[in-house]
Amino acid sequence: MSFLNKNRIGAVLVLTMDHPETRNALTGNTAVEEFVQACAEIQADRSIRVVVLTGEGPVFSSGGNVKDMQRYFQQKLSPDTIREEYRNGIQRLPKALYNLDVPVIAAVNGPAIGAGMDLSCMCDIRIASEKATFAESFVRVGIVPGDGGAWLLPRTVGRSKAAEMAFTGEALNAHEALACGLVSRVVAADELMPAALALAGKIAANPGGVLRMTKRLLREGESASLESLLEVSAAYQAIAHMEPDHHEAVRAFVEKRAPKFS
Repeated sequence: MSFLNKNRIGAVLVLTMDHPETRNALTGNTAVEEFVQACAEIQADRSIRVVVLTGEGPVFSSGGNVKDMQRYFQQKLSPDTIREEYRNGIQRLPKALYNLDVPVIAAVNGPAIGAGMDLSCMCDIRIASEKATFAESFVRVGIVPGDGGAWLLPRTVGRSKAAEMAFTGEALNAHEALACGLVSRVVAADELMPAALALAGKIAANPGGVLRMTKRLLREGESASLESLLEVSAAYQAIAHMEPDHHEAVRAFVEKRAPKFS
């Protein structure tokens, strides 16, 4: 049984975590392998312009499988063995998903806990159902964020709020998540996917190549100096100006009509 279900709607690809029996846990199964493979396929398919990620069942993702963590001490695994398991396991997820050039919308249908919340932070946009909750809860089970959450969360909600969430492990409801900028929108549960797909449609209406370059610039801007980012922006702009979609957009603007992108 696969962890991810894929559904193509035009230029939009919907990825649904479909392991409700484990509350869509991300460890102790094939989740990471499937995410990494899906990201590689998406990166290579230039016809995909937007990805929507959601969960099947009442939970978005419970993060790490806590029951599975018992083997670390029951089997008396060494710290080096555990470290390598993280490096070759869950840590491959942020490297693949966060660095994906295609815009990704997280449609958070329910609780996003621990690595499940960090998974939502690997996406570009988060829309929450009123039933969604968010918790950076690692401390409550005596571990640290091993999936990059300490890097992702401060960049999403700011250092103070990230510290509060990480140090207490307490959950935020959907409206609290909206107030601190963790999500950009809260909708009724039955409106979640229609809202996410409507937003995806607005994004997908734009040229795919420019969308990918724009996302890459946003990612580079998080760590690059202004001078470095301006240099990359100039190079990308030179490429964009020579693209047929740009020529079509300019002609459509001058002719006062809707553009028809390739």
